[in-house]
Amino acid sequence: MTASENTMPQAPLHHTLDRSNSDVVLIVDDVPDNLSVLHDALDESGYTVLVALSGAAALQRAAQALPDIVLLDAMMPGMDGFEVARQLKAMPQTAHIPIIFMTGLTETEHLVAALEAGGVDYVTKPIKPKEVLARMQVHLQGAREKRQARSALDAFGYASITVRVSDGRLMWQTPLARDLLLRYYGTDAVLAWLRRHVGSPDLLSEPPRLSLEHGPNRLTFRLHQQIGDSEGGGDWLIIMQEVSESSVIEAIALSFKLTPKEAEVLYWVVKGKINRDIGDILGSSPMTVKKHLERVFVKLGVETRTAAAAMAMRRIRQLQPQFEG
Repeated sequence: MTASENTMPQAPLHHTLDRSNSDVVLIVDDVPDNLSVLHDALDESGYTVLVALSGAAALQRAAQALPDIVLLDAMMPGMDGFEVARQLKAMPQTAHIPIIFMTGLTETEHLVAALEAGGVDYVTKPIKPKEVLARMQVHLQGAREKRQARSALDAFGYASITVRVSDGRLMWQTPLARDLLLRYYGTDAVLAWLRRHVGSPDLLSEPPRLSLEHGPNRLTFRLHQQIGDSEGGGDWLIIMQEVSESSVIEAIALSFKLTPKEAEVLYWVVKGKINRDIGDILGSSPMTVKKHLERVFVKLGVETRTAAAAMAMRRIRQLQPQFEG
């Protein structure tokens, strides 16, 4: 990976980076020699390395690439590292990224400022690559576990966001959550609900769930847990779930390892439809529906449509309690 600052491509960089075998690190420093030393050490250690020479370039590259971690110089001309960190933490798509400050300032007030701006750690200059690598590993492991958990939730239709308790600010969101929020009138209604129930220091129990309607679909929100170690502060983890025909069918397919067509057939069996009706709905013949259903029986280990429907309904109730069969 080159250490130069390239013009932003048309496609978002985070879609093109291969993250399967390496974490992506963004180094931000206005001194090319500092960048070179760190770039070479990280590249040799197997990381995918991106760089930025200024605060403005750092914000652009972070939003474009969504790195797994940022190594950020505290003192830069123009926009310094403290402001870069504050802006990264203010954007939902980058707020979750751990930031390690690199600073030659060792006075307590500067180190406190780095942490208050959103840094999780700091290393002092002159930079020692081995120390940087060790610090990175600690924070990347935690970030990796959170990312895997979010991806697993998205895969099963449970989108998630994190909101700061003190003011209801949206701190991060999974890709599925972002899509759902945009489809359901944006974030205004959600944040208003959160600020009503979360912003109060007197909150002692989980507030009532929020449901938003959008045509035949419904999006529900529930506060899952409070995370963070500050008394009366921290963040709320909010789980979002859309209830619709398509999401239920997808859940059936994932749960029982069915093809999309088999899952559709089973869904309409759960709804009480006979083969002829299912064929009319799906544009297939009753014989084709029968063949799909026979394969469903084999995969579920049952012999009758009643048993298949009961098994599917139990699983749907577990995954989507709001579903009405």
